[in-house]
Amino acid sequence: MTRTETFLADELVSPSLTRNIVLAIAGSLALTISAKLHVPFYPVPMTMQTFAVLMIGMTFGWRLGGATVALYLAEGLAGLPVFSGTPERGIGLAYMMGPTGGFLFGFLVSAVVVGFLAERRWDRGILSTLAAMALGTAIILVFGVLYLGALIGWDKPVLELGLTPFLPGAVFKILLATALLPLAWRFIGARREG
Repeated sequence: MTRTETFLADELVSPSLTRNIVLAIAGSLALTISAKLHVPFYPVPMTMQTFAVLMIGMTFGWRLGGATVALYLAEGLAGLPVFSGTPERGIGLAYMMGPTGGFLFGFLVSAVVVGFLAERRWDRGILSTLAAMALGTAIILVFGVLYLGALIGWDKPVLELGLTPFLPGAVFKILLATALLPLAWRFIGARREG
């Protein structure tokens, strides 16, 4: 398939194998940093990790975005302390099979889906970006909650543990991405004309 659409990353740096490797490594580092920073928020502190996943998918496209998140997960699987709460709460496969494992797998699926939508220009307008970000976030939350329920049992308060405390932060991150992506494309359009 010949792609005529460009991603935000393509507009900033010409596509090449070297560029893709550098972006994947930089993206995995951004995911690590976003996992480690805890922002005070109500009702629970939030990380910017889901925001980073969605932005990587939308700016890198589905192939490079998916590869970047896969690299991040491989780093964690190898025992590097890249996830939130590592190394204190464990590392490697033991951490990935714990309560947040579904969210981690959801990161990969979400990055691919929103990257696919970006290929169809969903990152250019406010409403389409809002829809893409909401869908990407929903994917992460659904995978996370389903895995958590299977792990701890559905007789436990799964939604109270894995969903409802994180919804206000999710809305904030969706709105932030919805503001930033179309603005970045407008900036690029103005730069082309100028």
